Amino acid sequence: MQNILVTGGAGFIGSNFVRYLLANHPHYNVIVYDKLTYAGRIENLLDVDDEPHFHFVHGDICDAAEVERAIRKYQVDAIVNFAAESHVDRSILNADAFVKTDVYGTYVLLEAAKRFKLERYHQVSTDEVYGDVPVGFSRETDPFAPNSPYSASKASAELLVRSYFATYQLPVVITRGSNTFGPYQYPEKLLSLFITNALDDQSLPMYGDGMQVRDWLYVLDHCNGIDLVLHQGNSGEAYNIGGENEQHNIDVSRLMLRILGKPESLMRRVTDRPGHDKRYALDTTKLRALGWAPRRDFESALRETVDWYIKNEWWWRKIKSGEYLEYYKAQYGERLAIAE
Repeated sequence: MQNILVTGGAGFIGSNFVRYLLANHPHYNVIVYDKLTYAGRIENLLDVDDEPHFHFVHGDICDAAEVERAIRKYQVDAIVNFAAESHVDRSILNADAFVKTDVYGTYVLLEAAKRFKLERYHQVSTDEVYGDVPVGFSRETDPFAPNSPYSASKASAELLVRSYFATYQLPVVITRGSNTFGPYQYPEKLLSLFITNALDDQSLPMYGDGMQVRDWLYVLDHCNGIDLVLHQGNSGEAYNIGGENEQHNIDVSRLMLRILGKPESLMRRVTDRPGHDKRYALDTTKLRALGWAPRRDFESALRETVDWYIKNEWWWRKIKSGEYLEYYKAQYGERLAIAE
């Protein structure tokens, strides 16, 4: 592999992965293919824009002709697909875009990978495909039980990917990541939303009792796992990437507030969202067998993340206006009006 097409590479994890690839594989050509929706932002890639091995294509993965043009132009060897609508709350408000991008877009990419006989197709997925995990840890062979339109769209995409391996022998791999945090995360997910709200002394809308459990994974550890599976994973197989760091949402929020020196009174308990999974937890034995392990401890990575948002107000301040405010009001307005 020499020329890697990173779809969705202007998003949160995608842009961090682009930087990771350029730093760790300096001879690779990295081509970002991104529609630049609300969460895919060219600002996420400003620091690599002048890299000679970096290229950008503005395009939609649902546009088969445009995808094929990019593959031909840059002689692409492999696709790493981050492109997806990824926010559970938005999928509950309107599932349409999730089905189109996450499912049909994946089909378009698979067809292109098959047509051009690419060396590798890597689907970036999520631990949410397993659904709620009251006890124990999800293994790669466990059945899917998605509980939101978002997780259902990601599970559907995975089934398509698997079918292209079984039917066409396409060399595919899949990674399922746990709750990822770090720089450049659009401020709608728990930590990025709460950090930026707290910096403005605004309320933090905590769903329910805040006792939902997530396995928190620093974004560069996630990127390292994706890179390892891209190069060493067995075709046709899936690999869990988890931080092995279970935390209650309310405890994560309290730690973040302590780091910022802000009061816990900023937290407001709001009506929980429908179908909210109580716990996710991943068994990472399979990936560890390839030599992977998370390198960052949670608290130091959280402090570094908080510091990034403090120092990069230019990045998030202009986001929190316009469409963002409309979404925020629709999602939290009534909830906060009756919050405890």
